[in-house]
Amino acid sequence: MQYSGIKDKVAIVTGAGEGIGYAIASLLLKAGANVVLNDVDEGRGNKAASELDGAFSGSCHFFVGDAGDVPTINKMVDFTLDHFGRLDFVIPNAGITLFGDFLEFTPDSFQKVVKLNLQGAFFLAQRAAKEMIKQGTGGRIVLMSSQVGVRAYHNLTAYGMTKAALQFMGQNLAYELGEHQITVNTIAPGATLTERTAKEQPDYAGFWGRLNPNKRVGRPEDIANTCLFLLSDGASHINGQLIPVDGGWTTAGKYPEDL
Repeated sequence: MQYSGIKDKVAIVTGAGEGIGYAIASLLLKAGANVVLNDVDEGRGNKAASELDGAFSGSCHFFVGDAGDVPTINKMVDFTLDHFGRLDFVIPNAGITLFGDFLEFTPDSFQKVVKLNLQGAFFLAQRAAKEMIKQGTGGRIVLMSSQVGVRAYHNLTAYGMTKAALQFMGQNLAYELGEHQITVNTIAPGATLTERTAKEQPDYAGFWGRLNPNKRVGRPEDIANTCLFLLSDGASHINGQLIPVDGGWTTAGKYPEDL
């Protein structure tokens, strides 16, 4: 698949040591972009970057750190500018999912979810937007919501709140940043088979295949392809939108108790 306007651009993808973030970084590099790949796990991030750097035309550098920590975010952007001299695309993909009964959910767990999912996305977008405005050449920000930010799900109140907030953040930023030719859109991935989700239950793919209207689970490439389109020239007039990539679950999917 060809995406115009990606080649030679510079991107930051957080939480990209595996799963959806890794797939996005891989497609960006394949399309000729240069990528700073972030992960909190140094071993995982180094492995991912070593696999990707040199495999495609784009260059890949790894930056280790907590993507919800504001000083780390600023160091990561500085690292990107030092290596590539500019910043065009930002994908705050890093996130944490903590299941828990609303009546028993602790302040510590709440803060962990909010720090990474919301604070990290907000302040990475903020710092990136400042650099994009300074460059004067526009840019793209793609936020990562979730199907459970659109539709309620048992024991995911705090997580769902953060993901719903990202959707509204995308709408507001489209309004705030549009005059600078910076587009901000949000993807809401559905159940996606990754290294992490495969550990959550023995038959993750089969289970969600039965719940989704299209009868299959999502793949990281499904989300990555949507993200690349939103970063491309072909999406230059798409701004402030939420795009679910979930096989139809948010509109007509079943809940586990419906099986």
